[in-house]
Amino acid sequence: MTLPAWLAAIKFNDDGLIPAIAQDHKSGRILMMAWMNAEALQLTAQTQTAVYFSRSRAKLWHKGESSGHTQTVHDIRLDCDADVIVLNVTQAGGIACHTGRESCFYQRLDLSGQTPEWETVDKVLKDPADIYHSDATSAPHQDNEADAVGTVANNESQTESASILQQLDNVLAERKQADADSSYVASLYAKGLNKILEKVGEESTESIIAAKDFASCDENIDKTQYDEARHELIYEVADVWFHTLVGLAWFDIESDAVLNELGRRFGLSGIEEKASR
Repeated sequence: MTLPAWLAAIKFNDDGLIPAIAQDHKSGRILMMAWMNAEALQLTAQTQTAVYFSRSRAKLWHKGESSGHTQTVHDIRLDCDADVIVLNVTQAGGIACHTGRESCFYQRLDLSGQTPEWETVDKVLKDPADIYHSDATSAPHQDNEADAVGTVANNESQTESASILQQLDNVLAERKQADADSSYVASLYAKGLNKILEKVGEESTESIIAAKDFASCDENIDKTQYDEARHELIYEVADVWFHTLVGLAWFDIESDAVLNELGRRFGLSGIEEKASR
């Protein structure tokens, strides 16, 4: 396919992608970073709303398609090397990050102490569970925001991961007081521990099936099938994790207890750990 001249001038990477930085039209604040392919950028220019490309799902996603936090694009800039895009946008709802914050760049490196440390400097403006009209575990999956979290780095920091678990702990605790008809988690609590454990077993079985399906895929033969199976495995394992957290919350045990136990095992071989039980 022959690209129009303005798209052909862009230096997409080997995967056909270019990083796109969204910046608030009025304040100039950096809101998020995501990826675009040629089709996403062309749609963004045509519709004047932000459309990105999800690497994890290998498909286009319209910013705010589930959260409602769309981005109206006022201006599109290309840097001097023609390999980075900046979008000047109006952010609907004032929230760009799937964590419920204004910006995905809400961690600042504190250099005041002897050892630099990341600190969270932006507050959560809205609970992700309320944004996505469901329990918090569904947010990244529904809106494909995972590609845009944090910085240009590919992996979320340990601080971000811990923050997500803490948010889940808080939501699960709150759901104990919620009406069973208004929340999936509240309905599980109402049905009792056996129902929660049944769901853990059910989701574990589904993750095993997803793993077997993924193992049978060949990326070189059918890339689409491979990517879909990979995503399905990740999604099912997330369900297992989530329902085990519900089970822990039933006993008023937070995720920190599990993280601390995992931390204890560092430097200890599996054989030694089993022998110490």
